[in-house]
Amino acid sequence: MNTWQTYHAENAYLGGTVDIAWLEVFREVAARGSLTAAAQALGYTQPAVSRQVAALEKATGARLFDRLPRGVRLTEEGRFLLTHADVVLERMRAAADGLQALRNLEAGRLRAGAIDSANAALLPRALAAFRTVHPGVRLSVAEGATPVQLGRLRNGEIDVAVISSNPDQELEGGPFGLYHLIDDQLMVALPADHRLAAHPVLRLADLAGESWVEGHPESARTLTDACQRAGFRPRIDFEAREWTAKEGFVAAGLGLALMPALSAGTVGTDIVVRPLHPRDAPVRQIFAATRAGTPAPPVAAFLPCLGAAAHDLRAAAPGPALGLTLI
Repeated sequence: MNTWQTYHAENAYLGGTVDIAWLEVFREVAARGSLTAAAQALGYTQPAVSRQVAALEKATGARLFDRLPRGVRLTEEGRFLLTHADVVLERMRAAADGLQALRNLEAGRLRAGAIDSANAALLPRALAAFRTVHPGVRLSVAEGATPVQLGRLRNGEIDVAVISSNPDQELEGGPFGLYHLIDDQLMVALPADHRLAAHPVLRLADLAGESWVEGHPESARTLTDACQRAGFRPRIDFEAREWTAKEGFVAAGLGLALMPALSAGTVGTDIVVRPLHPRDAPVRQIFAATRAGTPAPPVAAFLPCLGAAAHDLRAAAPGPALGLTLI
């Protein structure tokens, strides 16, 4: 029996509801020219086939077959309906096959969003692992800060987002499904020839007289709050929002910058990245966020890929830079 049970015809001539199974029986009878032969092919009894043909004739208001001494023959109305039955059944079969492909992750799409630092390594690793297992699913990525990603998620523009949040910060605009991936301690990026570049761990108090590069309001507050806890207010001489720009200023010796440990493996040779002492290091939590409720199959399959990528990054992290909780 076809998965699709009924088809409601808009044309009043059809008289209302037509069972898809009737169309399948009708097509089989038309192909074989016999109710008995159609019944044998379908595994039905002959009376059952006869009843379904009669029901289709009643629903359509048409005589579909001439009954002959041996078998049946399509009427003009029957020939006309057969062309449409073929189209309906093929469309329904294609739809059922397409839905099954979506459920099996042989087709479909996964739209991911991520903060800039997650795009350095975490998200690409997870997407690559997902594509290896599900090559038929189309992938796309949207960059943006956490509030932007949550807005996209809420509006249905993306399916999953990698976001950040401070431990004492509540995410606005929910509800969302949140999956804790990793605790990301911020580190300090310095020019390779900086006087403290060789130190394995830094204290913020030792950087009180330094120039800083910052521009993003949220991370600027993070820097200011951390430095004030260490007893000074940072001097932000240069404003740059994105890490690529900050890296250029740091490499030129114009200042220092806080950077996520998630991005630490992407810096050039003219920069060194050092962890802060645990008492000084600001920590942000990295989550995978989804819309509330049971995740769709592509999202459900992607979340373990994010967890595995976070695990790999934790294993490769320099020193005590990252803490981890797998989803």
